[in-house]
This record gives sequence, C-alpha cells and structure tokens, in this order.
Amino acid sequence: MVRFSPGWNSTRPFWQFCWSARTVLVVEVNGYTIEPGANLRGANLEGANLAGANLAGANLNGANLNRAFLEGLILEGANLKDASLKGATLQGASLKGANLRGANLEGANLEGANLVDADLNGANLFLAESVSANLNGANLCLAVFGYGLLKWAQFERAQLRGTKFFCADLEGANLKGADLFGANLAGANLAGANLAGANLSKVEVDKETEWPLGFDPEAAGAIID
Repeated sequence: MVRFSPGWNSTRPFWQFCWSARTVLVVEVNGYTIEPGANLRGANLEGANLAGANLAGANLNGANLNRAFLEGLILEGANLKDASLKGATLQGASLKGANLRGANLEGANLEGANLVDADLNGANLFLAESVSANLNGANLCLAVFGYGLLKWAQFERAQLRGTKFFCADLEGANLKGADLFGANLAGANLAGANLAGANLSKVEVDKETEWPLGFDPEAAGAIID
C-alpha cells in the first residue's frame, strides 16, 4: 500500500510525483516510510516499486527486496548487509559507498549502476547482469559473479581477492590496477579487457578462459588448470 502526502499533482506520471529529482515526499510502501536515513532493518519490500526513490544512508540490514523494482534508486552510504535482492532491478541505481556485505543479488540487474567504493565482500551476484556497472574501488573479495554478464564493467583498483568469476562475461571490462589474487576466472571471457597493473597472482583459470589479444596469463602469475 502506498500513501502520499497532501498536495500531490495527479496529472504527473506516478514515478515523477513520488520521487521528484532528489526531493522525496513522505511515502509509505507496505507500511514502511521511504525516505533518506530510514530504518528499514529486516523490512519486507519484496516486489516493491521504489524506482527513483532516495534511501541514502538508510538501514536495510537483512531487508527483503527480492524482485523489487529499484531502477535509479539512491542508496548511497546505505546499509544493505545481508539483504536479499534476488532478481531485483537496479539499473542506474546509485549505491556509492553502500554496505552490501553478504547480500544476495543473484540474478539481479545492475546495468549502469554506481557501486564505487561499495563493500560487497562475500556478496552473491551469481547470474547477475552488471553491464557497464561502475565498481571502481569496491571491495568484492570472495564475492560470486559466476555466469554473470559484466561487459564493459569498471573494476579499476577494486579488491577482488578470491572473487569467483567462473564462466562470467567480462568482455571489455576495465580491471586496471585491480587485485585479483586467488580469484577464479575459469571459463571467463576477458577478451578486450584492460588488465594493466592488475594483480593476477594465483588466479585460477583453465583452457576455456579467454584473454585479451597477446596477453600471457602464465607470465602474469595465473595458474592454468
């Protein structure tokens, strides 16, 4: 159930009057108040439409956002530790500096999302679509990106120790200066990727792993199975 504050203009499109630029009316969704800094710990927002909302700095620890529509949602600095976002749509969402440690983003759509300096340590992004997502400087250690679509994603200076990219599509991705020590790239597609200055020591790869033209994985420290 959604409630709106008085004085809204019914002639404007739904998403515009709910979330105008970064100014948010006091809105309730499923009984929860949606606003910056909101305490939504453990909230059940499964399937909710929060497109373009501002939840910067909000506490969503352990919240259920499975299959929620979160396109353009502002979650900068928010706490989403152990939150479940399976199948959620986060296209163009801003999660800069957000805490997503242990979050479940299996099958989520993060195309074009801003995750600069976010903490996704141990997060599950199996089968997630993150085309052109910006993960520069993010902590992605031990995260799972298996079978994910990560074309042209930005991972510059990202922490990727032990991250699992098995069978992921990283074509054209920017991994400049990233730390991939011990990561799993078996079956991954890295054609056209930027690996300048990346740490590939002890990275697990196989004969199916595709590399940028002329790149020597063994010389870079990769272990070929």
